[in-house]
Amino acid sequence: MIDSPHATPGENKPLILAICCMSILIVSLDTTILNVALPSIKRDFHASIAGAQWTIDAYVLVLGSLLLLAGSSADRIGRRRVFQLGLIVFTLGSLLCSVAPSLGWLIAFRMLQAVGGSMLNPVALSIISNTFTDGKERARAIGVWSSVVGISIASGPIIGGALVDGIGWRSVFWINIPIGIAALGLAHRFIPESHALKPRRADPIGQVLIIGFLATLVYGIIEAPTNGWGGPITIGCFAASLGCLIALIRYELVRSEPLLELRFFRSAPFSGASIVAVSAFAALGGFLFLNTLYLQDVRGLSALRAGLFLLPMAGAMFFLGPVSGYLVSTRGPRLSLTIGGVSLSLAALLFALWGSNLPDGRLFLGYALIGIGLGMMNAAITNTAVSGMPRSQAGVASATTSTTRQVGQALGVAIVGSILASSAGGITRGSAFTSSARTGWWFILGFGLMVLVVARTTMGRWGKETAARTAALFGAEEQA
Repeated sequence: MIDSPHATPGENKPLILAICCMSILIVSLDTTILNVALPSIKRDFHASIAGAQWTIDAYVLVLGSLLLLAGSSADRIGRRRVFQLGLIVFTLGSLLCSVAPSLGWLIAFRMLQAVGGSMLNPVALSIISNTFTDGKERARAIGVWSSVVGISIASGPIIGGALVDGIGWRSVFWINIPIGIAALGLAHRFIPESHALKPRRADPIGQVLIIGFLATLVYGIIEAPTNGWGGPITIGCFAASLGCLIALIRYELVRSEPLLELRFFRSAPFSGASIVAVSAFAALGGFLFLNTLYLQDVRGLSALRAGLFLLPMAGAMFFLGPVSGYLVSTRGPRLSLTIGGVSLSLAALLFALWGSNLPDGRLFLGYALIGIGLGMMNAAITNTAVSGMPRSQAGVASATTSTTRQVGQALGVAIVGSILASSAGGITRGSAFTSSARTGWWFILGFGLMVLVVARTTMGRWGKETAARTAALFGAEEQA
């Protein structure tokens, strides 16, 4: 449903795609750009490993917690309206982060950033899904969108390194301000307003349970090295997280318009894409956290040189995003996800067997394999999540898959960071770090193998049949 006085989707499809890509550029950039600044932030604020983890996870945790709310709210009150509000909040949060006087304030302002970012990621994808209605055309558009996601995630450490070395860590937030302002003006002028034909009602209880589940889980993992893995606080956090998850499932199953549409998971490809997203982005989050500390604290590289080391990964993600989009539109998602799972697993195995302390050539090979893996998976995850779903459910479906990405990244940082804190005793230099990092790589290998297994088992003929039945279920409801 479109009711804009400015334009219709058909008139400005490339421009609408570009505006959506501008928003996802800054949101995705901020999931990784701060990694390369962590050593500088740790020194300035005298932060521990846990403090460094929270500067990353506070952002992705809030982002992941609110994506479903933002997606359903946009379907209800207007996608362009929510998109513009998100740009305002995100840009303001970026400005405040750049002047944060302490670690606590930085974490708080990162959370404000994430509130704005939650209104951009799923809403942009929903706008794209409603603008590009032809299946193949939409797959290609999502391939471009995924390429921007990939390059922004991969280039974050490179851009961040240049800014940290040239100006200081606070400057990593300045880049968002002009892009956010430009996107805001363009969105008002060219993106038509749209709503879902049958928008969902608000679900505050479901939202609270989602926040409770994710917050207690991540807090328990990050603080476990301090509180003890078997300590009462840690066990209490995990118990509370499990309780929130069980309550969420039971509550959402009986709601006529749930915040988390559990019936989506009757589609094996949708469920598979969600598991793949969690696994792939957990691997990415863990890798970036390990790699930043390794290159700067162990190898002694500057922030810029540490960022430049990731060029093989950035290049692979950038060039393979459109390739993956093309393969998904012509061959389906299974091939792309299989290639991605194999590449990610090989990279993790390389580092797990020989450690990060490799000659530069082999190190670059590992980074390139990670880039190939993530580049091949991004478009496949996104397209699988929204394909076959009614357009009225685009916001909820896209928000769900976006949530799984952020949950995965938060878990990756939390798990790998806690391994370091537990094994290395907070030491991020020398042999203690290298030994602990190898354990982290075995976990990342597990995530890579999970991608491979799930892709092969959920994206075949049986998976297509379950997807068709799920789409028919929602189609029948729309006609009723």
